[in-house]
Amino acid sequence: MPEYLAPGVYVEEVSFRARTIEGVDTTTAGFIGPCRYGPVAGAPVLLESLSAFVDRYGDAQPLRFGADGNAVAVTDLYHAVASFFAQGGRRLFVSRVYRPVDGGPPPDLAAALPPAGAVDGHARLRVGTTPGFRVVARHPGRLGNLQLQFGVRLGANRLQAGSPVLSDGDVVWISSAAARLPAPATGNTPPTAARGLRELPLYVARRDAAGAWTFTGSLAPAGAPPGATRFALADFGLNAAPGSGDLLSPVSLSLDVQTAEGRALATWQDLSPDPARPADVAQPGLLASFALTLPESLPAAEGAMRLVALLNGSAPGQDLLQDGIDLLAALQSLGMSLQITPAEWAASGQQELVTLRRKFEQGLLAVGLLTGGHDGLLPDEAAYAGRPAAEGVAPRGLGQLGAVDGIATVAAPGLGRTGRYTPSELLAINRQLVAHAEGRRGCMALIDPPEGVLPGEVVSWRGAFDTSHAALYYPWLQIADPAGGPPLTLPPSGPLAGIYARNDQAVGVHKSPANQVLRGILGFERVLTLRDQELLNPAGINGLRFFEGRGNLVWGARTLSADPEWKYVQVRRYVDFLFRSIDLGTQWAVFEPNGEALWSNVRRCVQDFLLTQWQSGALLGTKPEQAYFVQCDRTTMSPDDLAHGRLRLLIGVALLKPAEFVVVRVGQQTAVA
Repeated sequence: MPEYLAPGVYVEEVSFRARTIEGVDTTTAGFIGPCRYGPVAGAPVLLESLSAFVDRYGDAQPLRFGADGNAVAVTDLYHAVASFFAQGGRRLFVSRVYRPVDGGPPPDLAAALPPAGAVDGHARLRVGTTPGFRVVARHPGRLGNLQLQFGVRLGANRLQAGSPVLSDGDVVWISSAAARLPAPATGNTPPTAARGLRELPLYVARRDAAGAWTFTGSLAPAGAPPGATRFALADFGLNAAPGSGDLLSPVSLSLDVQTAEGRALATWQDLSPDPARPADVAQPGLLASFALTLPESLPAAEGAMRLVALLNGSAPGQDLLQDGIDLLAALQSLGMSLQITPAEWAASGQQELVTLRRKFEQGLLAVGLLTGGHDGLLPDEAAYAGRPAAEGVAPRGLGQLGAVDGIATVAAPGLGRTGRYTPSELLAINRQLVAHAEGRRGCMALIDPPEGVLPGEVVSWRGAFDTSHAALYYPWLQIADPAGGPPLTLPPSGPLAGIYARNDQAVGVHKSPANQVLRGILGFERVLTLRDQELLNPAGINGLRFFEGRGNLVWGARTLSADPEWKYVQVRRYVDFLFRSIDLGTQWAVFEPNGEALWSNVRRCVQDFLLTQWQSGALLGTKPEQAYFVQCDRTTMSPDDLAHGRLRLLIGVALLKPAEFVVVRVGQQTAVA
């Protein structure tokens, strides 16, 4: 109790309401499989649209497995995600599995930095030689063979009033109207050889602690001491009057990232060429500045979508860009040409420095293509198993989905595609998926049968499973090819996960996700008949059928369990829903005094929750007493339980089962006058 020592009025806040339990979400799905790009480690991010998936994991273009990249494979994960959202799904997590061509586990980006040997699947580009830097695709995959366009341009003249101030490390062009290059070219024809960057009036601006500016460069202004490379602003004798022709303009860098086919992915403007400038990290999409030297820091950014990592010397002894002029010199190796054309020469009045300045003002372009990106080998059992999250270790494979709470359905679309896995490999990976679902309360695995099998064959194949935490749907679907080709076959797990979510949103998890229309499909790989389903249904295989006038429907509601108590999908999922909701909603009771007051509060809390469930039609019975009971008193706890701090709560619920067989009996009767 509060302690009152001084006389007075004490106003206290109290609650007269019982604790409440909120129902947990059951609409979140998790998919695992290979795709064109994206992270292969770390906790996955929530995806709420197909476009979000494409931005992070790539499009529908086929995968190319194998050391030579000639094993073309349908990107089943993309089509499954597209159908998931088309069916009404809203929340999805994806785990990308990847297996490098050397057969080992995919490396972290920190291990992918060495430029030699691209067997890890990361695309790379070496820019310049000495000095130089490297560009590494953020993630492995053929989609990482990106096209980079570096743009270089002069900014506003900082001598003019109202112009922005310089920043420490800026590369600036400084020239007066009377300035000339050493040994300038003359005559009616432009110089045949292009100037080097260090022959131009380019300087690195530095500001000391006292605020004084110095400018470092190879081209000394007139009147500077012989051999000097660092100059004060006064050494240039600039005239800030408008129209003087004197110039002090910073050089800015832009970067356009495109696919190898030229589709724009991202653009960054006004980047500083200073390799030591960390401010550019704040711009989404760039991993770090060019001066990044500690690869240990790279995996920390794994959770964010990054297109490329721009790296400059990740180990001692490697080339390092000392300043922005080094960077510009490296870009010359990508075709950033300072060659003067006859038209440019004539337009400048045959003045070499004016011509080169105009080229910088109009903008220079350097283009490079990352190569070596590879889709790797077909992921095996170890790639799907991955590894769980641990301190300092990013999860992979199923461990990525395990790092997310609240995933209600999991699927591995495309495992059963013809020719992809042997029967034993297919069973092994599917058993991993089922074990993952069984190990996480409230999760259902959606298993795909092998593509093209007959009803009798799928019944035999189903015999390898006996679990209430998995459901099997048959046959495969047919969808339109986004590229305009022949129809594609689609494993049913992706769209069924979307139907589960749609059903839960519209009615609730207590209703079976059956008799639901499959949206946006052309049909099925095989047309099931009534006799086919008489074979499939008793085996717990849910048929997908076409009905004239009603469309393509989900026509089954069973799990893969041989236990009649857990025969139906809605029973398994609703019990898991109750378990998780009550588990989370009663956490407040831990460490409370274990007595009558606590027991009463817990009973009331759970009873109120179950009453709401009954009122919404989720439980069987005409009154609450028929629908559920809650016991938490001395009849559920022994003296030993109390002595050891155990509170035991006993809950019983009358579950609804689906009306799987609707029997209508019609007979004749004699008319009564």
